[in-house]
Amino acid sequence: MVRGLVNKLVSRSLSVAGKWQHHQLRRLNIHEYQGAELMSKHGINVPRGVAVSSVEEARKVIKDVFPNEKELVVKSQILAGGRGLGTFKSGLKGGVHIVKTDQVEDIAGKMLGQILVTKQTGPQGKIVNKVYLCEKLALVNEMYFAITLDRTTAGPIIIACRKGGTSIEDLAEKFPDMIVKVPVDVFEGITDEDAAKVVDGLAPKVADRNKSIEQVKNLYKLFVDRDCTLLEINPIAETSDNQLVAADAKLNFDDNAAYRQKDIFALRDTTQEDPREVAAAKADLNYIGLDGEIGCMVNGAGLAMATMDIIKLHGGTPANFLDVGGNASEGQVVEAFKILTADDKVKAILVNIFGGIMKCDVIASGIVNAAKQVALKVPVIVRLEGTNVDQGKRILKESGMTLITAEDLDDAAQKAVKAAYK
Repeated sequence: MVRGLVNKLVSRSLSVAGKWQHHQLRRLNIHEYQGAELMSKHGINVPRGVAVSSVEEARKVIKDVFPNEKELVVKSQILAGGRGLGTFKSGLKGGVHIVKTDQVEDIAGKMLGQILVTKQTGPQGKIVNKVYLCEKLALVNEMYFAITLDRTTAGPIIIACRKGGTSIEDLAEKFPDMIVKVPVDVFEGITDEDAAKVVDGLAPKVADRNKSIEQVKNLYKLFVDRDCTLLEINPIAETSDNQLVAADAKLNFDDNAAYRQKDIFALRDTTQEDPREVAAAKADLNYIGLDGEIGCMVNGAGLAMATMDIIKLHGGTPANFLDVGGNASEGQVVEAFKILTADDKVKAILVNIFGGIMKCDVIASGIVNAAKQVALKVPVIVRLEGTNVDQGKRILKESGMTLITAEDLDDAAQKAVKAAYK
């Protein structure tokens, strides 16, 4: 939820929430149960909960962990928001249920292994491999809390709202005065004054003020120490015993910090990601899957975006963004072709290379070797310019492959569209 809000509040686009095309984002996303466990280790109040992957595990957890609970919260675990209002492809409504303890096994069984569709997953949905069994808390007040990064202040910013548990974007639009933003000096760190401003923005009714300030400081420490790009709690709530509790947990982490946050990045769940993007990351390729029919292999992000734009200009739709970079090896080019041809929607492939650091003969050799390893069932349009272009063209010509060559980008795009939609 915070991503749409952050766009409006702090002029920072973290991602395009709501669009269902696949996005390769430069951040790690972890499940709610993993975030709750991490928060607990950092002194943040969270509900008792255990993640299970089978009905048998659920039965054991009820017996061992929640023997005296009359009701439990059963939460499907997917890396997308909107679970509560989602629908399983099996027909079950809602990815979060509060049920009697004797009904937990039944509802968990109906969730596990099923596809949950929410407003953030797109129509393809995501598979539920685990459900999170949590104690049902007696909440007396629900609020909103988030920490993210703000380009304007060049540091972390804390966002608080005295209302929570619902769409924060809607609240920000209807009641902007409820939103409190507290930028934090990244060098000085969070002060008592900063934390007090956040607590005033949350406006707790029963929770101890000083303890609430400490919770805010603990949350900020977690954000910084663990290299988060987003920490969102919706709702952060007050309980009947006057505690401030993180009733939800959404955390993202900076991919650039993977080398020093190895335990965090070991939590990555690739079953929740586009398998094409997982394969691309292993080959050190920059790949984003889209929803079109023309596969693109380009060197350089700017040229890749220009290629996608000109395909659209001529009436086509790109199937992906794929930047092989300036130092791609022949092996990486082969892997790129494997990823492109694995997409059943792809009706044509456009290779658009401007050889600067990247040499055209390396690309050409990769294309030829890829053709030997992958059955190319779709037309391939190739436009090469720059370093070693003559050698590259000769390699392609001598390969005996059936290729469509193009003189420039406009010509290449027109030929790709014609080949894909003939």
